[in-house]
Amino acid sequence: MELIQLRLLGFPEFRLDGRRVELALRKAAALVIYLAETGGPVARDVAATLLWPEADAEAARARLRRTLYKIRVAFGEEVIVANAASLSLRPALSVEADSRAFDRACDAGLLDAAAGLYTSDYLAGFSLPDCPEFEEWVFFRREALRSRLVQALERLVEAKIAGGDARGAVLHATRLAALDPLSESAHRHLIRAHLAAGDRAAAERQGETCTRLLRDELGVAPDPATLALLRAPTPDPELEMPRTRYVEVDGIHVAYQTIGNGPADIVLVPGFISHVERIWEDRSCRAWLGAVSRLGRLILFDRRGMGLSDRVGARPTVEATARDILAVMNAAGSRKALLVGASEGGPGCIRFAVDHPDRLTGLVLWGSLAKGSHAPDYPFALTSAQYDLWQRRLLAGWGGPAEIETFAPSVAQDRQARAWWAGLLRAASSPGAVAGLLQALRDADVRPLLPKVSARTLVLHRTGDHAVRIEAGRYLAARIAGARFVEVEGEDHWFWVGEQRALLEAIAAMAGRR
Repeated sequence: MELIQLRLLGFPEFRLDGRRVELALRKAAALVIYLAETGGPVARDVAATLLWPEADAEAARARLRRTLYKIRVAFGEEVIVANAASLSLRPALSVEADSRAFDRACDAGLLDAAAGLYTSDYLAGFSLPDCPEFEEWVFFRREALRSRLVQALERLVEAKIAGGDARGAVLHATRLAALDPLSESAHRHLIRAHLAAGDRAAAERQGETCTRLLRDELGVAPDPATLALLRAPTPDPELEMPRTRYVEVDGIHVAYQTIGNGPADIVLVPGFISHVERIWEDRSCRAWLGAVSRLGRLILFDRRGMGLSDRVGARPTVEATARDILAVMNAAGSRKALLVGASEGGPGCIRFAVDHPDRLTGLVLWGSLAKGSHAPDYPFALTSAQYDLWQRRLLAGWGGPAEIETFAPSVAQDRQARAWWAGLLRAASSPGAVAGLLQALRDADVRPLLPKVSARTLVLHRTGDHAVRIEAGRYLAARIAGARFVEVEGEDHWFWVGEQRALLEAIAAMAGRR
């Protein structure tokens, strides 16, 4: 079997049975790459539109034929099977792409191998400015791979420090800090690695670098937790970020943390984006988490496919989220807990409350909803068309503080909040991966479950929430037996900005601290 090899992490290179193949025509290279990455037949019209969007159908098909001929000449044989309807790489070819090898290494937990395979960004230096759909596809793929690299490096740094390989931790942490220079989390990883290696001078230099970058780029000072790493040999437990642990569920590793040691357990189920380590970088979020941890033992986690949890190909469902909650509670030794479901985390909490009523002390729903999209009897959600438009807008802004004006208008112009949100998005997921999650949320519908919820329930919603209308909160409270509804002043969807007293008091009351 002949072997075609593609180097896609970096400027693309092609080999056939070890022989270098030069594809001078960029659209020829793009077509081979697209067919190799999709791994199956692609409609001729799709390929023609992807590469010649400005041409009419007949002209695009003619250009496609000429490109196929040039590919055949370059390789010296037919590597693409073309019929009247579709194109695909010849089935007899064995295809190896370093991008796919990187994905497989990440999936298998071979993180050292994965980090070694990632020599440069996906298709670095390669572009087709006149092909916006192809450029968008490359952007999504590049961001997905970068996000997986960040996740792999974060895990590697912690594993190397724990295993006594401080030099290896420094190497991986250095790459991590270079990937996102404005991430305090990355700088803290590198500072910890230097300290583990016994190089306090290097740790202090890194602290100075972090301070300078944050001051010059964002106009802010480092978080006290960052400075505390350098100030004392024994870190202040009030400032130290909790250790991230993992539990396996359905063959997937779910990341979680515990903080505090009060008698009541409080499980926070996040909205569509989360990252159990990056959330500590925002001062307001950190303060909120600290306040809750003083009410009981706070348990945080990233749902499957998100943050530091394993990335998965399947769309996450409310049933999967409920299984994640159960696995995390079991791993943390929590017999019963107060569930706090924020935004899109609410439906998973509702599923859990119905399936495991004996494991709950109560249910708090913040800015949440029962159905992800509009229906005649649920008119206050976006229609499918509106949802898809909003999703395209969110993904188009990925890499920056996408849609912060919707989620947190009160801090939308705050430079630090914008930089933190942009970094969180990049670290937590990628445009392609989050698109599947958003589609699952759009299709979620737990309305039939609401009458079956027996736990004490409190529903809170901000009056001017821009992301989820307050009617969605009223709907939940009206259909869960005995639920109480509290309106909170403000427009922010995020629970850690704006008025927070009502939510903290609700958690305190439900956790038995008032």
